[in-house]
Amino acid sequence: MAILSRRRTALGAVAILAASLRLAPAQDGWPSRPIRLVIPFTPAGTTDLVGRLAAERLSARLGQQVVVENRPGAGGNVGAESVARAEADGHTLLLTTIGTGAINFAVYGDKMPYKPADLAAVGLLVKVPNVLMVSNDLPARNVAELVALTKSRPGGLNYGSAGIGSSPHVCTELFNILSGARMTHVPYRGSAPMLTELMAGRVEVGMDYIPSSLAFIKEGKLRAIATTGAVRSAVLPEVPTLDEAGIKGFEATAWFGILAPAATPRTIVERLGRETDAAARDPAFRSRIEPLGGDLPGLTPNGGTTPAAFDAFLAAERRKWLEVAQRSGAKVE
Repeated sequence: MAILSRRRTALGAVAILAASLRLAPAQDGWPSRPIRLVIPFTPAGTTDLVGRLAAERLSARLGQQVVVENRPGAGGNVGAESVARAEADGHTLLLTTIGTGAINFAVYGDKMPYKPADLAAVGLLVKVPNVLMVSNDLPARNVAELVALTKSRPGGLNYGSAGIGSSPHVCTELFNILSGARMTHVPYRGSAPMLTELMAGRVEVGMDYIPSSLAFIKEGKLRAIATTGAVRSAVLPEVPTLDEAGIKGFEATAWFGILAPAATPRTIVERLGRETDAAARDPAFRSRIEPLGGDLPGLTPNGGTTPAAFDAFLAAERRKWLEVAQRSGAKVE
């Protein structure tokens, strides 16, 4: 029996060695074909722009084309789930947003088709603050006046966002919680229709991503009264942060990064992490992102990103937005 046991042990060791030898060339030779980057929203808009710019820079660095595939639906969950269920060989990636990476777990609850553990953190590409705006007809010139106005009107004011569970939605709910403002959510199917309604005065207040609203603010069609980052936006330097405007400790940004199927080999994840960090710092990438208000990831002491740092960031974001959803009652029915 001892001889048989030793023989089984030896055979098991040979099998493990053979498996490792089969895997090694596949990992060493990665990527061996074009990589698919799933963007879980429709073409056009901030998410699509970031994804296509990232695909361009990663293609140049990896020596294989990174092909963009738009798979919208259910607040990004359709595309994200497709990556979570994809073959974990490093050839399918997700351009994640704050929604698919954090907020959706809070507002969709048990309706979520995938779990955080189904996707591996690769790296953060860019952070983009939101901006709090009012229609030009509203007699509120700053945050204090807006909060007072919401409290003085029966039922408060209506605010628009790009949709239930979007970063502008939960960001405004956090503002309501911290400021005591009285505002009712009016969700739209994206930023464009919300901005149109805000300019027409059919909703009084709006929260949106800076890139999609910047032109309207610069043209004077909307009045920006605060941004949501830790420091003032370089593209809206005259607009105070919410913290400066009296909502102390307020900081909330939209963000975009790369995720991979959870079982992707660690060597590939680490390589992808290094290339994502390099792409985020690439002058060609920054020259397109910074004029729209995008900031460097800032997850490491040198301002960059790593898989481990992004993983910790994701966990903190999920905790933060779960608390906001629970306190505000924000959820997808």
